[in-house]
Amino acid sequence: MSSNSDSLFFVLSYLKRHPKEIIFATNDYCNVVQIYIHDNFHIADADIYFPANRLMVNKLKEDFLAQHGNLLDYFWEKSGRVLTSYHEVWATTTHLTKRAVYLIELSYE
Repeated sequence: MSSNSDSLFFVLSYLKRHPKEIIFATNDYCNVVQIYIHDNFHIADADIYFPANRLMVNKLKEDFLAQHGNLLDYFWEKSGRVLTSYHEVWATTTHLTKRAVYLIELSYE
Protein backbone atom coordinates (compact mmCIF):
# COMPACT_ATOMS: atom_id res chain seq x y z
CA MET A 1 0.00 0.00 0.00
CA SER A 2 1.30 3.44 -0.85
CA SER A 3 1.26 6.38 1.53
CA ASN A 4 -1.20 9.25 1.31
CA SER A 5 1.62 11.44 -0.05
CA ASP A 6 2.40 8.84 -2.74
CA SER A 7 -1.24 8.64 -3.73
CA LEU A 8 -1.60 12.41 -3.81
CA PHE A 9 1.59 12.78 -5.86
CA PHE A 10 0.34 10.20 -8.36
CA VAL A 11 -3.04 11.89 -8.76
CA LEU A 12 -1.65 15.44 -9.01
CA SER A 13 1.06 14.35 -11.48
CA TYR A 14 -1.52 12.62 -13.65
CA LEU A 15 -3.80 15.67 -13.56
CA LYS A 16 -0.94 17.96 -14.55
CA ARG A 17 -0.36 15.80 -17.62
CA HIS A 18 -4.13 15.55 -18.32
CA PRO A 19 -5.59 18.95 -17.38
CA LYS A 20 -8.91 18.24 -19.12
CA GLU A 21 -9.67 15.78 -16.30
CA ILE A 22 -9.68 18.61 -13.73
CA ILE A 23 -12.73 20.47 -12.51
CA PHE A 24 -11.62 23.50 -10.51
CA ALA A 25 -14.12 24.85 -8.01
CA THR A 26 -14.27 28.50 -7.14
CA ASN A 27 -14.33 29.37 -3.48
CA ASP A 28 -14.07 32.42 -1.28
CA TYR A 29 -10.89 31.35 0.46
CA CYS A 30 -7.72 33.13 -0.57
CA ASN A 31 -5.44 30.19 0.25
CA VAL A 32 -7.39 27.15 -0.99
CA VAL A 33 -7.48 25.27 -4.28
CA GLN A 34 -10.36 22.83 -4.77
CA ILE A 35 -10.02 20.18 -7.45
CA TYR A 36 -12.67 17.65 -8.45
CA ILE A 37 -12.11 14.60 -10.63
CA HIS A 38 -14.67 12.03 -11.75
CA ASP A 39 -14.68 8.93 -9.60
CA ASN A 40 -14.18 6.62 -12.57
CA PHE A 41 -10.51 7.63 -12.32
CA HIS A 42 -8.54 4.73 -10.81
CA ILE A 43 -6.75 5.61 -7.58
CA ALA A 44 -4.87 2.91 -5.69
CA ASP A 45 -6.45 2.31 -2.29
CA ALA A 46 -9.02 5.04 -2.95
CA ASP A 47 -11.21 3.73 -0.14
CA ILE A 48 -8.39 4.56 2.29
CA TYR A 49 -7.13 7.86 0.87
CA PHE A 50 -10.46 9.15 -0.46
CA PRO A 51 -12.97 7.91 2.12
CA ALA A 52 -16.61 8.00 1.07
CA ASN A 53 -18.37 11.14 2.31
CA ARG A 54 -15.79 11.69 5.00
CA LEU A 55 -12.91 14.14 5.00
CA MET A 56 -9.33 13.00 5.41
CA VAL A 57 -6.95 15.83 6.27
CA ASN A 58 -3.17 15.53 6.13
CA LYS A 59 -0.37 18.01 6.53
CA LEU A 60 2.09 17.39 3.72
CA LYS A 61 5.59 16.70 5.02
CA GLU A 62 8.40 19.17 4.44
CA ASP A 63 10.23 16.71 2.19
CA PHE A 64 7.09 16.46 0.01
CA LEU A 65 7.04 20.26 -0.31
CA ALA A 66 10.75 20.31 -1.14
CA GLN A 67 10.50 17.54 -3.74
CA HIS A 68 7.18 18.50 -5.30
CA GLY A 69 6.88 22.24 -4.71
CA ASN A 70 6.71 22.90 -8.46
CA LEU A 71 3.71 20.57 -8.72
CA LEU A 72 1.93 22.36 -5.87
CA ASP A 73 2.79 25.73 -7.44
CA TYR A 74 1.31 24.54 -10.74
CA PHE A 75 -2.10 23.85 -9.20
CA TRP A 76 -2.05 27.14 -7.32
CA GLU A 77 -1.38 29.03 -10.57
CA LYS A 78 -3.97 26.99 -12.52
CA SER A 79 -6.58 28.15 -10.03
CA GLY A 80 -6.08 31.68 -11.37
CA ARG A 81 -4.48 33.10 -8.27
CA VAL A 82 -1.17 34.90 -7.92
CA LEU A 83 1.37 32.68 -6.21
CA THR A 84 2.38 33.81 -2.74
CA SER A 85 4.82 32.19 -0.38
CA TYR A 86 3.66 29.35 1.81
CA HIS A 87 5.31 27.18 4.45
CA GLU A 88 2.76 24.40 4.85
CA VAL A 89 0.23 22.66 2.65
CA TRP A 90 -2.68 20.69 4.03
CA ALA A 91 -4.43 18.21 1.75
CA THR A 92 -8.06 17.30 2.31
CA THR A 93 -9.45 14.40 0.31
CA THR A 94 -12.81 12.66 0.07
CA HIS A 95 -15.04 10.71 -2.29
CA LEU A 96 -18.32 12.56 -2.75
CA THR A 97 -20.43 9.60 -3.77
CA LYS A 98 -23.65 11.47 -4.62
CA ARG A 99 -21.72 13.72 -7.00
CA ALA A 100 -19.54 10.83 -8.27
CA VAL A 101 -16.34 12.81 -7.78
CA TYR A 102 -13.17 12.79 -5.74
CA LEU A 103 -12.26 16.06 -4.05
CA ILE A 104 -8.73 17.24 -3.44
CA GLU A 105 -8.51 20.46 -1.49
CA LEU A 106 -5.09 22.02 -1.03
CA SER A 107 -4.72 24.65 1.67
CA TYR A 108 -1.57 26.75 1.34
CA GLU A 109 -0.52 28.18 4.71
